[in-house]
Amino acid sequence: MKTSKSRILSQVFFKVVFLLLTIIIVNSTVRAADYVVDKGASKVKWEGKKVTGKHTGTISFESGILNVSKDKVTGGSFAIDMKTIVDEDLTDPEWNKKLIGHLSSDDFFSIAKFPQASMVVNKVTSVSDDDFHFQADLTIKGIKKPVEFNAKVRVNGDQLSAQGIITVNRTLYDIKYGSGSFFQGLGDKMISDDFTLEFNVTATKK
Repeated sequence: MKTSKSRILSQVFFKVVFLLLTIIIVNSTVRAADYVVDKGASKVKWEGKKVTGKHTGTISFESGILNVSKDKVTGGSFAIDMKTIVDEDLTDPEWNKKLIGHLSSDDFFSIAKFPQASMVVNKVTSVSDDDFHFQADLTIKGIKKPVEFNAKVRVNGDQLSAQGIITVNRTLYDIKYGSGSFFQGLGDKMISDDFTLEFNVTATKK
């Protein structure tokens, strides 16, 4: 009799354990997913300031993936095609071409040598509702430095959207041209050390 009861209890125990493991595995499979950045629908706007004004433009994603678990972003990685940099404020074609040429040169981004910039998200912390704080590593010109920024992220089924602004200190990436932190007497030729990347990302579940 005792043996029969023990056998029954043992069977029940293993069934419960099996059921719990199944629930955990299924839940993990259903809730965890990768969202691929839609390069055509996603935009990055850059802005650089100087004493006499500013320049603005766009640059495009080469690739990007966001890791999502339980409708929350947990990580991700992105690549930017530096060759796609465009200026939008200079309407004169000659001056526009000169600016892009200068930004592409070794004074700035050395695009021929470093055609890609990248970012890897290391940690995401919820701030409130759809607002999150991101800690990431940003690589420009082969130099990796940590960055932090806030972004609004919404996950709706198979679609994800994210918007935010990243402030980058260019001198950390050996871009010192026109920097008042390294050169004196620049006057109105001084360029701000910081530039911003305003992103609007659309991604689809893989």
